[in-house]
Order: sequence, then C-alpha cells, then structure tokens
Amino acid sequence: MTPDEELELLAVARDAAEAAAAELLGRFGQRASGVRTKSTPTDPVSDADLAAEQAIRAVLAERRPGDAILAEEGGETPGGEFRWVVDPLDGTVNYLFGIPAYAVSIACEDASGAVAGVVLDPSRQERFEATRSGWPTLNGEPVDGPRGAESLDVALIATGFGYDPAVRARQAEVLLSVLPRVRDIRRVGVAAVDLSWCACGRFDAYYERGLKAWDMAAGGLIASRAGLEVRTLAAAGSDPAGTVVAPPALIDDLMALIAE
Repeated sequence: MTPDEELELLAVARDAAEAAAAELLGRFGQRASGVRTKSTPTDPVSDADLAAEQAIRAVLAERRPGDAILAEEGGETPGGEFRWVVDPLDGTVNYLFGIPAYAVSIACEDASGAVAGVVLDPSRQERFEATRSGWPTLNGEPVDGPRGAESLDVALIATGFGYDPAVRARQAEVLLSVLPRVRDIRRVGVAAVDLSWCACGRFDAYYERGLKAWDMAAGGLIASRAGLEVRTLAAAGSDPAGTVVAPPALIDDLMALIAE
C-alpha cells in the first residue's frame, strides 16, 4: 500500500470521527438518556454512544461500503480487504458524569494490521492521527514524540481498570507494587487518549489489562509510529491479557514490575 492510499483511508477515518464528535458534543453535559449496562453494572452504554456509532457507520457506508466494521456497540459487519475498528465513545463513564475526558477512536486495518488511525478528543479539540508509514500528528502537525524517560523512577505511568470487581481487585494489588517504583500514576479512563498522550510525551508509558480491539487499534498505531514499543501482557490466572506501551529503555523493566 502506498502512502497516498494510507492517507485516503485516514481521511475517511477523520471524517467519520468528526461526525461522531458532533453527536457527542451536542449531548455532552445534558442529562443522559437511554443509559443501560453491558458486562457489569458499572459498564454503561447510552444513546450518545449509539448515535456516535451510527454517525460513523453512515460515513463508512457512503465512503467505504464494501469494508468490514468492528464496532463496540454494534458488533461486527463482514466485508472485504479492510476492516474499520470503531469505539464511538471511549470514556463513557466520564462522559455520563460530565467529565470532559472522552474520545472517538477509529482505525482501518488490513491483514497486516492497522493502516490508519484517528483518536479525536472533542473537549480539547485535539485530533491525533497516524498511518502505517507516517509520523503521528496532532491537529495536522507532527507530535514531539515520547519524552524520553530512561528509568522507571522518573517515569509518569498511565493505567486503567476493568469493570469486573475481581479483576479490579487484582489491578489494585499490582498498583501497590508499581506506584512506589515510578514517578507517579495517572488514570484518565480513556485508553485511546492514554496511548495518544504517550505518543506526544504527556505520559511516559501505559499499561492495562482487559482492553478490547477498539480500545487499542487507533491509539496503538499512533504510539508505535511515535517510536514506542507496544507489547502484549499474557493472561495469567484470573488476570486477562493486556497491553504495555513504553519506550525501549523502559519496556522490559515495566513489564517485569507488572509481572511481580
């Protein structure tokens, strides 16, 4: 695939993300409607999630009608060579509580992985993008890249927690081991934003178990194209598989610390 073809797919992802963001911004701060739960009582979905996903699907139906779609709320639609991996509202809990930390995440994949990805933060009006062959951008300008921490004791680490109470209990145990060994921990509650912020140096590294494909697809591409390593945490006992993103200088030590 040529860089120009990658940019064509990126333009579709951008337009779809903008359409979803318009739906979300129009509803943000209002009393949420149609709220129900999915995997646990603390895992919500709302009419805003569904409206944003419908807006994305409408753009894809017009611009890429033969492609497959994997979306958090609507599931998988079969298709051809390309698949669009969609999280219409990453950070639903923040959104429902009126916290301006949420994002739209859209990636296009082929058989070799992600080709193009967009993470759009409507509240901050920040749009992170990357293609398979290009350096990541923020609002069209190249990101500065990772901050370059060389040891964990000075590294600011982002993480997230699952919805299942048993998984959260184990994550708290791991956090007790990690926190004394690093500069500090941050928890935004938006995986796509965590990954994008690693790419531009706002965080040094990020880890989380239990992520889904739509949590990782766009942000993972953005982080890797910024020079960060993206590795898989193997499932262990009751702990689901996870992801660690860090600079080469930190990745081995961070993975070992989490494994402890």
